[in-house]
Amino acid sequence: MKTQPLVSIITINYNESGVTLEMLESLEKVKYKNLEVIVVDNASPNDNPDVIKERFPEVNLIKSDKNLGFAGGNNLGVKEASGDYLLFINNDTIVPEDCIAPLVETLENDLSIGMVSPKIKFHWDDSLIQYAGYTPMNHWTIRNSSIGYHQKDNGDYDLPGETESIHGAAMMVPRRIIDEVGLMTEIYFLYYEEHDWAEMVKRAGYKIYYQPGSYILHKESLSTGKSSPLKTYYISRNRIVFARRNFTPVQLTVSLIFQTLVSIPKNTLTFLLKRKFQHLQAFWNAIFWNIKNHKIIHT
Repeated sequence: MKTQPLVSIITINYNESGVTLEMLESLEKVKYKNLEVIVVDNASPNDNPDVIKERFPEVNLIKSDKNLGFAGGNNLGVKEASGDYLLFINNDTIVPEDCIAPLVETLENDLSIGMVSPKIKFHWDDSLIQYAGYTPMNHWTIRNSSIGYHQKDNGDYDLPGETESIHGAAMMVPRRIIDEVGLMTEIYFLYYEEHDWAEMVKRAGYKIYYQPGSYILHKESLSTGKSSPLKTYYISRNRIVFARRNFTPVQLTVSLIFQTLVSIPKNTLTFLLKRKFQHLQAFWNAIFWNIKNHKIIHT
């Protein structure tokens, strides 16, 4: 009987030990047994992550001395991981018992695949899809769309295949790909870093894959809030950073013209009319960050 490859599961905890424990409890029930679990606590200021180690002594709990963001925290976990395959998974997820094997088999059976995500469904209603692949990044708006978003899971999105980008809530990457392509860039801190990493993988000649034979349940945006100034800042900032790092000069020029003439005025007016002044300040802080750091894109 063939030995199962070792899978390293890496997740980030930030002020949510209770949520993380629920995810780890679901991992106890998975059928795939050759696992190691790494939890990186991102210097939680209002949480005691030691309860994770007390409840799950087999978990490798890494306590960072500062908040490194999504990429930095996961990269810290990568440096401790021993697996042939690394599964990066949000702590606000529930992992069904059959989730892991189809992802491993996908990567084992096709070495041209560099990353794979499962189908992602909403935890609050598991009949609804959150992710079934991504559309291409629009070179005007610097946005993409999640295929199947809020659609019924009725079989229409059950065909595995290549897709444009990965989903950061659950993505499996072979160690050999990370060794070749490199770690996630840490310039983003939050949002867009998995899309950037997918672009790095594609430039190296590998495919991004969607595998609906596996799924997870996602509670979504517990750490940052579904509509917070923090989220507004990083999404607005990093949308432009992504374009600067990944678009051709012509694409970037077109995109920046669109941002200047359409997107920035529209968002400013929207926040003003809705009296969301904290969001307005966060939005303009994001714009000014890109102006001030116009030469910094490769960190």
